Amino acid sequence: MLIKIRYILFLLLITGFNSWSQQINTSFKIVPLGVKGGDDESNLSAYLLAPLHSDNYIALDAGTIHAGIQKAIQGGIFKGSTQDVLKKQVKGYLISHAHLDHLAGLIINSPADSSKNIYSMPKVLNIIRDKYFTWDAWANFANEGEKPQLKKYTYTPLEEDQSQTLEGTEMTVQAYILSHGNPYQSTAFLVKAKDSYVLYLGDTGADEIEKSDRLHKLWQKAAPLVNSGQLKAIFLEVSFPNEQPENQLFGHLTPKLFFKELQQLQKLTDATAFKKLSFIITHRKPPIYKEERIKKQLKAANELNLKLIFPQQGRMLIIN
Repeated sequence: MLIKIRYILFLLLITGFNSWSQQINTSFKIVPLGVKGGDDESNLSAYLLAPLHSDNYIALDAGTIHAGIQKAIQGGIFKGSTQDVLKKQVKGYLISHAHLDHLAGLIINSPADSSKNIYSMPKVLNIIRDKYFTWDAWANFANEGEKPQLKKYTYTPLEEDQSQTLEGTEMTVQAYILSHGNPYQSTAFLVKAKDSYVLYLGDTGADEIEKSDRLHKLWQKAAPLVNSGQLKAIFLEVSFPNEQPENQLFGHLTPKLFFKELQQLQKLTDATAFKKLSFIITHRKPPIYKEERIKKQLKAANELNLKLIFPQQGRMLIIN
């Protein structure tokens, strides 16, 4: 009888451990709808994110929507029409800031979209409400602002460092303010599924250039999740090559500044855990020769052999 009880306890222990392990090791899938900064309206910052075994996506920014979904359909990632994917699988938008290269796809596709939430910091929502979804500029598809309000979108304000459920998905988010050409702001989104996380940064300058501590505070928040193995990936922009003058960065990073910032995170983390992170490089600005120069400079300076990922529009990424 005692042996039988021990065996049952052992099975319960193993089952519990496996369940915990599956939670910790939740994988994510990412569909880049647009990967560039700058002037290519067909390929601007927008990434669909969902847990691996779910089709309930949240959009991380929304610079390009329609063209990106079309590319993903052509690549076999989605089935059906562009409008079906937009209406049924994109459950909401996380908007880091209100520059058009992060927002234009949401605005222009709003007539074809379904009802969903726009999540952002209050300042960003105010700009969308007062500058874009107005009847002079477009039409008011939201639930606030000029009348008549078509109420397709619901503005959902985020509070810094407070968890918010992302409706229609299995994920939650916490938002953190970034400096994007001080005093202008952007946002980082820490997205959670079960016990795993992805950290997406909108446009941001380096602390030393911005005279800010926003990234340092974000790294302090992220470090324990890196050490525990729960943070799987960081989206971080590199907009210009190293040759760009510091007084013309306009709140962006170069490869040199990218690695300087990661050194600050590295100091707060375990070396082995840090090297397991994936770093998704976003917002490289055209022309193409500068995009290639950024990539070359990042690879050349990658002394720690970090996992640098250069996303391509319409090609799915799996992050474990």
